[in-house]
Amino acid sequence: MSREQAGLLLTEAARAAHAPLVQRAAAVIDSFGAASGVELRDTADKGSLDPRLRSVTLERGGSNAIARMANGQRLTLRYTEGASDGVLAALLACAAAPGAPIAADPESLSILALAERIAASDIPVLINGPTGTGKEVLSRFIHDRSSRAGKPFIAINCAAMPEAMLEAMLFGHQKGAFTGANAAAEGFFRAAHGGTLLLDEIAEMPLSLQAKLLRALQEGEVVPLGATQPIKVDVRIIACANRDLPLEVEEGRFRADLFYRLNVFPLSLRPLCERPEDIAPLAFALMLRHVPQGQPLPWIADAALAMLSCHAWPGNVRELENVVRRALVLAGDAREIGPEHIAFDRSVRLAAEPSMTEGGTGKLSNIVQLSEARAILATLEACGGSRVAAARQLGISERTLRYRLASFRDAGIAVAGGRR
Repeated sequence: MSREQAGLLLTEAARAAHAPLVQRAAAVIDSFGAASGVELRDTADKGSLDPRLRSVTLERGGSNAIARMANGQRLTLRYTEGASDGVLAALLACAAAPGAPIAADPESLSILALAERIAASDIPVLINGPTGTGKEVLSRFIHDRSSRAGKPFIAINCAAMPEAMLEAMLFGHQKGAFTGANAAAEGFFRAAHGGTLLLDEIAEMPLSLQAKLLRALQEGEVVPLGATQPIKVDVRIIACANRDLPLEVEEGRFRADLFYRLNVFPLSLRPLCERPEDIAPLAFALMLRHVPQGQPLPWIADAALAMLSCHAWPGNVRELENVVRRALVLAGDAREIGPEHIAFDRSVRLAAEPSMTEGGTGKLSNIVQLSEARAILATLEACGGSRVAAARQLGISERTLRYRLASFRDAGIAVAGGRR
């Protein structure tokens, strides 16, 4: 029998056998009111699975591992220590539906909790944040939690559409309205009727079109190109920007009246480097996304997660996705992604430079060695140069660490001696 706790359905066996872990996961998920749809089970549970639910079977064992059934809705998480942050991150990733937000950082959780409350209304929302921080994911979260969830969610990038065509694509056009208009088109506003329209990179919209957008928002109607009569639309607007819109208003590049019309409820997403507790759950979720169905899932080692948490992430979640995909390639058939498989963008560029590689070639082995060196040297620095502490954190023996440091010196990589 399952009982609901914080949006998670827990069997009695799972509650009893995995209390520390499920309580931590429930606390995170409850903080932003996650909807039910995930069942946590224990290996002792023999009851039939509800096909409508995503299920995660928990198992204590001698090693950490994730297994996925063919349909992707059934996962098994084996773990050694329920208090591990890596295990919690893996469980949060396994429990999340595809495309759902994943967070563990307190500020991210507070943003999701606020978005949950905003979803209950129809007010416009303006989401600001650097590129790659998850603005579209947050927008879809608001839509999915709103009364419009069963209606269309349409996302358009204002910077990606030709300026000459943007008006017709937003508001629609009549047949023959312009050269090449061989048929009428309803436009994004009418396509999103009853649902949500996401206007991404709103700061890139031309000033001439901003006035027409303002009228559409004020009147709740659009006039397609070539038409003479307005058409009523019922659309919730969410706008996203990666630039400082108040500054754009001051400098005359964005209409003040449109800004205030959109800025009814502003939300701001921080860069990934400023919310480090989100990194591990996101890394596991991205690993689950990019390992093809039917292939074994590698575990992400604590030392690799520590390396990820120390990175500056100038590309935010998009950069993290690149690093995870790269790690999957470098790890190959390995059961675990370790620090030696983590190759940041800068590492790969350096690996292609003659001064950093033997003979000036960017071979895969050189990339792996440089990434491993970065991981070990970063850990040594974090441990104050202590080889014993660094080896313990990396999960290797001190002898292995000394061997690796010597091999780095032989390859011409500058390495400090460290201390015991």
